Amino acid sequence: MKRAKDYFIYGIAVAVLVGCGSGHAPSWTTGAVQNHKWGYYSGYPETRWDPDGRSMTLLNELRYTDPNGLTWIAPSGSKVDGASIPKSLWSFMGGPFEGKYRNASVLHDVAYEQKKKPWQDCDRMFYNAMRCSGVSAVEAKTMYYALVRFGHHWRFQIKRAKPVKRSELEAQAEAASEEQYPKAAPVNANDIQGARDWIRGNDPSLEEIDQRAGSEPQR
Repeated sequence: MKRAKDYFIYGIAVAVLVGCGSGHAPSWTTGAVQNHKWGYYSGYPETRWDPDGRSMTLLNELRYTDPNGLTWIAPSGSKVDGASIPKSLWSFMGGPFEGKYRNASVLHDVAYEQKKKPWQDCDRMFYNAMRCSGVSAVEAKTMYYALVRFGHHWRFQIKRAKPVKRSELEAQAEAASEEQYPKAAPVNANDIQGARDWIRGNDPSLEEIDQRAGSEPQR
């Protein structure tokens, strides 16, 4: 009887895993070995529009496990407004909370706000999460290119191995705060369209897209 109860509880836990693009829970065996090409979501986001008319508050936690098994979490109570994607890019992809981009946009907003990982890792997560949500390779790679080329970036701070004086810590914090939100470069529509045509014709890897876009956005 106890074993049957354990199986029932385990079955409920597995049922909240949402397989990419299918709308169905992945089988427990593939879930156990992280064998999902684009990762998978756990649950669905529920949001409430805020009084300002442009931001939303996440009412429940959204989790996404990427193809490498790393879990990205947008906690309940997070405020998102699509700001991690420059508004000038919205005309190319649609609003960040429209259609298949929505879940990936929520996670990307939170990752950019937290800044716990390099922006490059956050953009890669966004690409994989878009593919997991059913966005086509051409559109997801074009958006990835646009973010690398024109997006808001920051310099990821590496913790020091030795103690430092308080004055040094304050100086580092001040410098970091000035670097966190550099102004995004103006979007060049011809540049993005050219990249989209190149992506459509060549199906480049993300590394090749990084090389074309440059390691830092054009200022």
